[in-house]
Amino acid sequence: MKHMNYSLLLFCLVFNLFSFGQSFIRTELPTVLSSPWEITYGPDGYLWISEKNGTIARVDPFTGSKNIVYTASEYFPGSPSEQLTLCHTPMIGAGTMGLALHPDFLINDSSFLYLFYSYNAGTALNPKTSFKIARIKWDSALQTAGNETTILENIPSGYDHLGGRLLAVKQANRNFLYVSIGDHGISEDNSPGCYIPSESNPNNFTQHPDSLNGKILRLNLNGSVPYDNPIPGNPMFTRGHRNPQGFAFNSEKELVYDIEHGDRTDDELNLLKAGMNYGWKTVRGFPEDESFPNEATVYANYTPHPLIANDRLVSPIFSWCTVPPPPGSPNSDWCTVAPSDGIYYGNKAIHQWKNSVLVTTLKDGTTTDKSVHLIRLSEDGTSLCNSTLLPNHEILFAEDQSLNGRLRDITLSPDGRTVFLINNGGTDRDKITVYHYNPSADLLESELLMFPNPASTNLYFTAAVKLKQIQIFDSVGKLVWTLESEDITGISISSLSDGVYSILALGEDQIKRIAQFIKK
Repeated sequence: MKHMNYSLLLFCLVFNLFSFGQSFIRTELPTVLSSPWEITYGPDGYLWISEKNGTIARVDPFTGSKNIVYTASEYFPGSPSEQLTLCHTPMIGAGTMGLALHPDFLINDSSFLYLFYSYNAGTALNPKTSFKIARIKWDSALQTAGNETTILENIPSGYDHLGGRLLAVKQANRNFLYVSIGDHGISEDNSPGCYIPSESNPNNFTQHPDSLNGKILRLNLNGSVPYDNPIPGNPMFTRGHRNPQGFAFNSEKELVYDIEHGDRTDDELNLLKAGMNYGWKTVRGFPEDESFPNEATVYANYTPHPLIANDRLVSPIFSWCTVPPPPGSPNSDWCTVAPSDGIYYGNKAIHQWKNSVLVTTLKDGTTTDKSVHLIRLSEDGTSLCNSTLLPNHEILFAEDQSLNGRLRDITLSPDGRTVFLINNGGTDRDKITVYHYNPSADLLESELLMFPNPASTNLYFTAAVKLKQIQIFDSVGKLVWTLESEDITGISISSLSDGVYSILALGEDQIKRIAQFIKK
């Protein structure tokens, strides 16, 4: 590319339409919810939601009309007799959590729902709260659910960090059910003396392949163990997790991401790899940041498990909050965001979001908001994107946190233009909040923009916006360079050094360098 010298550079864009960013219309459905945990947009055109007391609801995404289609008869809310007397936590963990639809839902005989909920694995006199995963048949003709079958039971409960998310997906033409299970232990640093001896804390077993604590499980949809799991006959897929509350599935690359809470630091977005160790409770986030002492040493001296092929410690794709708070700081001052769940965005409807993970968060703190975090990925989905043109981390809808509450989960309409959020508390009621993308609110027709000597400017357009031309003018208005555009959806102007400018164009599928100018 030939360099061009000008005493004054003017950058002009001529459009059919021009967009400055994303605009959304916020509404709330009138639906009355009660402690919802999961929301997913089903192929039948309805929202499926898990709620308290073993309930599954089916909601019209336009009117908010709600039908309770199933209530688990074995649901058990826990018992005061299971109280951990040495600690402030009054009750054993219980609840209705993950809900997943069969990957081939409504196709042939595959209309199954999967529900994660608490039940009594003991007796009425000696209760033992545990969790199970139930498979439930959906009859689309009668619009009823029933014929519950237990596919996994005796999942232990604890007093904190329960996990509880389900994800049913198709990978390499095989169907799998992923299950997240937390470490089930109270953090000793925050509440010392809860366990005597301290070694009895369940979070000490996250590294043990034979324990379910702190694991991601991978099952066949009938509850059996896939033949190619890391350890034959063992449902464990990965280990070393603290409180994995969320999953996201990159259907384009068939990748599964785990979203989990850290302990005062290092909430994580992880790419799950078979058999790998994600560090808890000896390594938090990136070992090189030394957010806690000796992490790098543990990482460097790691001994692989003899039964797990290629076993190693794996760092997250992204980590929130890597600086420990001062001793004694309240939770509200910690920079952890409390991520609850996420969803992969592979649509082109909002082009700036394509190939990203949208993560909901629960925490309103000193430096954190109850919001949606957008994490942009590399093309192969295994790392963060290059942030030259677009930042790889953005925060959305934080200005509405007092209205939206503690965001528990997120789903998307099939066309990618509507975001549905559910909350657990934190506002006037548990509800469904809707953000509908409205590109027309951002568009101005036949605009001509000029930027004299820009230091740094980034302009992004929706997939619906088509540029006609990109033109470069000198200081007296003479046209010196023209690019006829076909699929350009963004422009970045950056000052590389004194008088050196880089002009980049963002295309539908790739980034193209279109010009570089040097000003004397």
